[in-house]
Amino acid sequence: MAMPIQMQRPVEGAATQGPPGGSPSYRSALTLLASLFFMWGFITVINNTLLPHLRSVFDLSYTQTTLIESVWFIAYFFASIPSAKLIERVGYQRAMVFGLGLMAVGALMMVPAARLPSYGVTLVALFVIASGITLLQVAANPYVAVVGPPETASSRLNLVQAFNSAGATLAPLFGGYLILGRSTSGTAVAGSTAVLTPAERLADAQSVVLPYLIVAGVLVVLAIVIARFPLPAMGAATQRSAKADRKGLSLWSHRNLVLGIPAIFIYLIAEIGVANLFINFVSQPQIGNLTHEQASHYLFILWGGMMVGRLVGSVVMRTIPAERVLAVASIGAFVVMLIATFTTGHVAMWALISVGLFHSIMFPTIFTLGIRGLGPLTEEGSGLLIMAIAGGALVIVQGWLADTYGLQISFLLTAACELYILFYAVWGSRVTDALPDPVAVS
Repeated sequence: MAMPIQMQRPVEGAATQGPPGGSPSYRSALTLLASLFFMWGFITVINNTLLPHLRSVFDLSYTQTTLIESVWFIAYFFASIPSAKLIERVGYQRAMVFGLGLMAVGALMMVPAARLPSYGVTLVALFVIASGITLLQVAANPYVAVVGPPETASSRLNLVQAFNSAGATLAPLFGGYLILGRSTSGTAVAGSTAVLTPAERLADAQSVVLPYLIVAGVLVVLAIVIARFPLPAMGAATQRSAKADRKGLSLWSHRNLVLGIPAIFIYLIAEIGVANLFINFVSQPQIGNLTHEQASHYLFILWGGMMVGRLVGSVVMRTIPAERVLAVASIGAFVVMLIATFTTGHVAMWALISVGLFHSIMFPTIFTLGIRGLGPLTEEGSGLLIMAIAGGALVIVQGWLADTYGLQISFLLTAACELYILFYAVWGSRVTDALPDPVAVS
């Protein structure tokens, strides 16, 4: 399936030359894009504090709880192609403003969802927010990948993704204080089995109103800033190639892309499974014996590890091949997930926290390895890799495993995901045109 993505029409009055990596105008554009990476990382990780909160409010099983996050990532599947078409029609800058506006609408929908309260309206609101994030992702990731020399694409995307992790790092503190810290369930003693009264459930549900009003306000301000910012056109480097140039070429003849799509898909299962079940895991008496509010402070450390890992990775990958760094990270993640699964107490807790450090470089590195060598097909390949983020929807499988076999055992699924990433780093990411029976791109 080919996915047409045109990164940007030239902005009136903007320079149209190719991207000189060190140009001040492009540095300004990347700085602005970093704020987008920060915001969607922040909003995505608010879910990690929202889910244990909603589990108490609506008395949900782990399967029902992870369904909330599945709906979030299903949006990536359904919104990716419409996002690409919108970018092609209205241009990169207007599409970004539209995406931020869509996210603000979804955040405002959380207000009636909380006041009712309604599980169904909550799912719809989160789907709308995720659709706006998808639009930003479809454009921003390939933009960063092509804005400088190809050989440093992984380093550059890891650097900008560090801002995404910075947002993710601060989100648990924000959600822990304004959601969990202001609710009865969030401040309950670890292991408490007390059932919330109807009045307590309503009060807990409404604790999300203020945080999402704040988020909506910030998104509107950021949309106004971007609408007025003179973003440079990226020139020929980001234009979709003419049909004649692509005739006879096939996305599916590139092993690094074909195996990179499931690598993104599978990695998201691992990352989202750890993040979404983290608070419930470390709160258990045999692990950390914490309240949900206290556990959110440790989630801050997990996402902080991802931020540090991406900053370090952006430096390391300037001298060490990206696929080698990815292989080492996948081995480290596999080991700590086994420790988290088969031990207890603070050893298990800190093992799960440390996986953030190993996960840090995986998404941006897989993404840049996946589009390496695609040439005229780079934009279409980028779109398919972004669509693969929908793999996060399968976190519901881990929810089912947690309900059926136990929360701790469910992390064996995460360990299995790390093994596929290792396979991709060692063999699957190699650039080749040797795959049989290619499907021609029309």
